[in-house]
Amino acid sequence: MSSIKDLLDFLLERFKIERNRFDRSGVYAYTQRLLAYNSNKIEGSTLTEEQTASLFDNGTLPKSDDYYRAKDVEEMNGHFLMFNKMLDTLNEPLSQELIKQFHYELKAGVFEDRANGYVIGDYKQRPNMIGIYQTVRPENVAQEMDLLMHWYGSCGISIPVLAEFHARYESIHPFQDGNGRTGRLILFRECLRNGIVPVVVEDANRNKYLEALKEYREERHLDKLIVLFENEQQFYLEKCRYFM
Repeated sequence: MSSIKDLLDFLLERFKIERNRFDRSGVYAYTQRLLAYNSNKIEGSTLTEEQTASLFDNGTLPKSDDYYRAKDVEEMNGHFLMFNKMLDTLNEPLSQELIKQFHYELKAGVFEDRANGYVIGDYKQRPNMIGIYQTVRPENVAQEMDLLMHWYGSCGISIPVLAEFHARYESIHPFQDGNGRTGRLILFRECLRNGIVPVVVEDANRNKYLEALKEYREERHLDKLIVLFENEQQFYLEKCRYFM
């Protein structure tokens, strides 16, 4: 049985090699598809796992009698690019500028967002909500993100710390759209960068995930989110060991 360190070293090596070789059969492609499908599905994407795989593997979608939403395709492609930007910048400490770059990669090709006047690659300019919950107003986002990043920089990195960072980030909701997807990519990245088994939040656990974020917003409790993240670590760990 390989150690966690062996697994993470394997992932970092294979991500780089397989990406450079345009290899669509290994753990790099699997992780790209897994993260993009689940993260977009949580936000309402209509694309299936098969369609996501086809889009990543060869840039096309299978023939279907159903209509494809342009935004779903554009955001899926944007997620693939955001993941690659994450790999390219793994040696950099997490910063607000880097988070904005992730958002730009995710959203730069989304026509609907541009047509709606959404800011791409920078913080929101209009108030937004998470269901019935208000988020930080645009004029206060930079300050709240400064506080969050300062707190994060003072912590030793662990799953409880990452759970709190994620919950606080989602409560701030710094961007007009794409907060969940950038937040979950940051979660994956910071695990990978700090020697922790990465977390991939599955759409199958969407209700548990949203309930855990709600519990943090209302009660500042993180227990449900930590347990969910630990379970999702085990899920991804078992999937990755297949490739070793």
